Amino acid sequence: MMVVVSRLKKYMEKFKVDNTWCPGCGNFFILEAFKKATSSFKKQELVLVSGIGCHAKIIDYLNINSFYGLHGRCLPLAQGIKLSNPKLKVVCFSGDGDSYNEGIGHLIHAAKRNSDITVIIHDNHTFALTVKQYTSTSPRGFKGSSTPKGSVEDPINPLELMLASGATFIARGYAGHKDKLTEIIKRGIEHKGFSFIEVLQPCIAWNNTFEKYNKSVYWKDFSETEGLKAITEWDYRNGDKIATGVFYQKEKKSFEEEFSLEKKDSLNVLLKNHV
Repeated sequence: MMVVVSRLKKYMEKFKVDNTWCPGCGNFFILEAFKKATSSFKKQELVLVSGIGCHAKIIDYLNINSFYGLHGRCLPLAQGIKLSNPKLKVVCFSGDGDSYNEGIGHLIHAAKRNSDITVIIHDNHTFALTVKQYTSTSPRGFKGSSTPKGSVEDPINPLELMLASGATFIARGYAGHKDKLTEIIKRGIEHKGFSFIEVLQPCIAWNNTFEKYNKSVYWKDFSETEGLKAITEWDYRNGDKIATGVFYQKEKKSFEEEFSLEKKDSLNVLLKNHV
């Protein structure tokens, strides 16, 4: 028995992955919140998918089945996995550059389909891994390597976009409020349908927003009317207060359920016509 344990320890040490996030990165808080949120789930129930960016490293630090996608292409992978095995809980980690820029079409259509997956966006308002280019959510005036004099574009409001696209669970969390973020992630995974969770994630190296968010972020248990209003009240451009919480939740058959019924109906028609 001791020999087996010794070999197992050596094996684990051999394949140990060192964490390469910058010290103090907001991603550490998201990692801990996710661990806590999924502590009651069996590992074989979960599959993780990630895109390209600092956010994507999170799957290296979790002992759960996972798949790296191409830049902006993690959502098609997540949907394919869910469709092939609807019993799985599929979680897609992405970033603002990954899904709001490169893969925004996939994001919109996954929401429209109401695919039963959970999408967690690490939003730091910059392409951090490739050294500070602006993204779709960077504020006007953002100075980065591609906009040294400041961006002249207004940012998008992803939550409003997801509402218009048909997402049935829409929430925002803040990396610095780990316990509340844990609650949001757990609720998102348990929701039947497309769950969209935007996480305000300060980038300690290129866009350190910890001080700003610590002053302005607040949590609220929203009613449906309050939640719909809160989705549009802060659009990255102005406002001293930033709402976090679950803004919107709706019960609706998922794409996988609809697809299964369609297959069953098609089979019945086929059998009726040929038997």
